[in-house]
Formats: sequence, structure tokens, C-alpha cells
Amino acid sequence: MENMLNIKINGMSCTVPYGTTILEAAHRVGIEIPTLCFLKDINEIGACRFCVVEVKGARSLVAACVYPIERDGTEIFTNTKKVRESRKRTLELILSTHERKCLSCIRNQNCELQKLCLEYGIDDESVLDGFKPVYKLDTSAAHMVRDNNKCILCRRCVAACNEQGISVIGANARGIDTHIGSAFELDLAQTSCISCGQCIVNCPTGALYEKDDTQIVWDAINDPTKHVVVQAAPAVRATLGECFGMPIGTDVTGKLFAALRRLGFDKVFDTNFGADLTIMEEATELLSRVKNGGVLPMITSCSPGWIKYCEHYYPTELDHLSTCKSPQQMQGAIIKTYYAEKNGIDPKDIVSVSVMPCTAKKFECGRDDESASGYSDVDIVLTTRELGRMIKGAGIKFTSLPDEEPDAPLARGTGAAVIFGATGGVMEAALRTAAEVITGKELENVEFTDVRGMEGIKEASYKLGDTDVKVAVASGTKNAKVLMDKIKDGTADYTFVEIMGCPGGCINGGGQPVQPASVRNFTDYKTLRANALYENDKNRPLRKSHESEDVKEVYKEFLGEPNSHKAHEILHTSYVARPMFNK
Repeated sequence: MENMLNIKINGMSCTVPYGTTILEAAHRVGIEIPTLCFLKDINEIGACRFCVVEVKGARSLVAACVYPIERDGTEIFTNTKKVRESRKRTLELILSTHERKCLSCIRNQNCELQKLCLEYGIDDESVLDGFKPVYKLDTSAAHMVRDNNKCILCRRCVAACNEQGISVIGANARGIDTHIGSAFELDLAQTSCISCGQCIVNCPTGALYEKDDTQIVWDAINDPTKHVVVQAAPAVRATLGECFGMPIGTDVTGKLFAALRRLGFDKVFDTNFGADLTIMEEATELLSRVKNGGVLPMITSCSPGWIKYCEHYYPTELDHLSTCKSPQQMQGAIIKTYYAEKNGIDPKDIVSVSVMPCTAKKFECGRDDESASGYSDVDIVLTTRELGRMIKGAGIKFTSLPDEEPDAPLARGTGAAVIFGATGGVMEAALRTAAEVITGKELENVEFTDVRGMEGIKEASYKLGDTDVKVAVASGTKNAKVLMDKIKDGTADYTFVEIMGCPGGCINGGGQPVQPASVRNFTDYKTLRANALYENDKNRPLRKSHESEDVKEVYKEFLGEPNSHKAHEILHTSYVARPMFNK
């Protein structure tokens, strides 16, 4: 039986298991102790000392985030004069070396440091002007900007990168010269960074942010010589509402398309089409490998962060990757070939914009072998955050918008496409189609729940007709390493593997709305977002990719059949081995 302790927090009695931290205990009784460096299970280092509280009998203030309760009768005080003065002093010291350009900061009004300064009454007059090192912005990477002038050395970005198994950033130098950087002070683009953006969504300030392409999109929209189209990824509909104060897990599909139309795009498409198309190509490729002795297991290729990881860390295993382009790139390729031809538009006059939950997509659209028409399949990638800023800047009252549908064609997606945004979703979507192709029978139940959930690694086996299919799903590249080591040493017996670069999948992508540590530590936001996608899938009339009318039409009129020669030219790609460092 678990050892329970009776304690008091601010005079309130409660019972907690032995070893519970003060931070967790306070949360149980409705008290939020503020933190800056702490991220549950990721960055539990007690470094910033902002979460300090008083414990009766202790000689000094203690860090609530890492202080375990091990004594019955412990009395804790979270809001005394001594505690508040300590926290205020910590803020003043942080700000003494901080670049305080809040009005122009991308995180203005969504900054954990700014919020705490407001709550503790900090203003410029109370802040000492300390030594302020001036750092050059690192804009070398395709997806992000690193601004150490706004860094508070909380090390959350370092921990997030380490949690991904990448570890290309860390604390360099010592003392007042300490700063976050890469080994040998290399630019980020010279390292094996995979562009996943997990450092960005875990940063409490504006020290890290995606490269903002909103002005480029505005310029295109206002150019009468350009035909500007936009596609929105499945996961965006489960998160965009957070930019406007809506509850986590709110499905805003209809409002998303209404907002895009009001921004002035010439056509508004749904990447669900590209996802369904991906399943047709990917499932066919898998069956061909199984029948013809191809390289197995075949591994999904939808996540550009994962692809870059594989190119850097497992260059000898690239043959395991499906050659299919991602849904974003497939949709872009069809827009500049099939759609352009059908509507008599020169592809050079099409500006193809995508809205993605992923910062790695900014890298992906510039990859080689991603230009089926002779022009880039996708020209500009916006993150969910960037779209949120565009909508606000245009004065669109998002929460008041009616629900609207995307434009046909390239719009009528299935439920299988929607669940691409959650870990296990690509696998489940592929199984729905592969099962019916193999057995020739309609599935009684289309839900493959064994591959659902936020576990880092999931495994399952299915009997599809006479074929035994063993599958595995991993999210986050630290978990991908576990599977890849098995594949590399020959001990894996999987048929098909799904890997997504971000923990939880696209619903937790590096381009998604930033949630503060107070939410990340105590709310299962990934499951809430994923549930919105599964509910959307459940309510759709069509739930299998091969049932999509738009996909059928494109094959009939243009591609012929899945994995045809023409389909390979337009919808498939190639990969390259990348060095770990690139000086």
C-alpha cells in the first residue's frame, strides 16, 4: 500500500503519497506555484529558483518543483512576504540582462516571463541595468530564429532537444558568459538539427521562434498576377482555436476554412486530400514490397523531422523509407500539375501555401526532388501560429465565423486522413485500406485502437487474410532510435513502421500554439488535441482513404493507378545521407 502523508499547504490539510513534490501537492489543492525552468519529466533541475516556497523548519526557501515531501505533518507556505520578495528579486535579476523589447516580440502577451512580471509588479524602474551581452541572431536554419538576447537560461530548449535524442544545443561558456549554443559555436544549420521545433514550443520567452513568412503570403495575395492557393493540415483544425482562447481540443474545421477564405486566398483546399492520396500510394507500395521481396519493414515518410533524423543518424537505412512524398508535398504537386492543367493555369503563376503544425515543413518544401511541375510543389509554409497572427492582423473575428467547406476539388477528405495528425494515425489509415485490399472484404470495424494513444512506442500484430502483418509506431525521435536500432541490427520483424518526429505526432508539432509550462505540466493536452481528430473521423461519412471521391477522380483523370509511372514521377521522392556536422 502506498505510504500516504498528511500535510498542510497554506493552512489547508491534504494527503499526498510519500515523495510527491511540493509543486504537485499544491496543484492538487488548487494552488499554482509559478515556475520558469521546470518541465515535468523533461527538465526537472530546480535551476531558476522561481518556484521557491517556505517549509516550516527548513533553514532556507526550497524549490517546490524538485523538493519531495517525505515527512508527515509537513507545513508549506507558498505566498509569504519572504517568498514573494525572493521571486520578485529573481525576476529583477533575470530582467537585468534581458532584452526588454516586449512590444515587438513575437511572444508578446504569450510570454511566461512577461506574465510573471505583471503578476509581481515588476516595471523598468525597479530593474537594475546589468551586464548585457549582445548576441547575433542565428537565422541559419530554414525553420527558425535563435535570439539569445531574450534567453533566460532556463535550459528548457536544451532539455527538449535532449528528450528528442538530438542534443545539438547546450549551455556554452561559464558565469556571466553562459549562453545556449551548439558545439564549437556552430550555426544551427551546420548541426544535425532535425527542424522539429520542440525547442520553440517549450521556450518560455521569445528567444526561439519560427521564421515568419506571413508578409510573403500577404504580398502574394495582393499580387494580381498570382493565383494563390492554400491547404491546411489535419492537425491544424484541432489546435488553431487555442490561438483565440478556445479550449484545448476544440475542432475548428469549418472556421479554419472560413478564415482562410476571408484572408483572400484564391482557392482553399484541405490537406486531407493529400493524406488520402498518400495512403493510396503508401499502402500500394507496402503491398508491392511484401509480394515482391522488397525492403522491409517499410517506414512512413510523412514527417519531415523524422526523415531528416533518419538521413543524419541512420543513413544506411534509407531504403526502409517509403518513397512517398508527405501529404503536404503530394497535395502541392497535384495542385501544380493536375489542378493547373485542369484550370489552364501556368504552374509558375501558382503560389502554393500550406498551413502546417510543423516547423520542419519549412525545411521540407525546399528539399531537392520536391518539384513535380518544375517548380516547388509548395512555395510557402505557415505554422499554425503564423496563421493565427494573420487572422488577428486581418481583424477577422475567428470565434464568430460560420462553418464553411473547403473548395472542390482536392477537398473531400476521409476520416482516415484526419487522424494523420495523431501518432498512430498514419498506421491506422494505412491498415484500413490495406486490410480491404488484401482480404477483398469490407471491414466491420475500421478502428485499429492498438496503435492509438500517447505511448512513445506501440506494437501490434494483425492477420489480414493469409498475411501476417506486424506493425510498430513511434513518436519522438528518441523513441524512433529504439526501433531503428532493432531494424539496423536485424532483430526487428516488423512489416510496417510509422514514425513521427514529434512526441504525440503532429498535434504536438513545433509549429503548434505555445502552451505554458503550467499547462504542459498538468494537462494532457496532446490527448485532448488527438481526441478532436478521432471525433472528427468518427463523424465523417467516409472513413477509408480509398473511398475518397476526389482521390478516385484524380487517378481516373490523371494518374492512372496507385504507383503508376506517372504517380511515381509526381508523388514520390528520394533521400540523401547527411553529415552530422557541416562546416
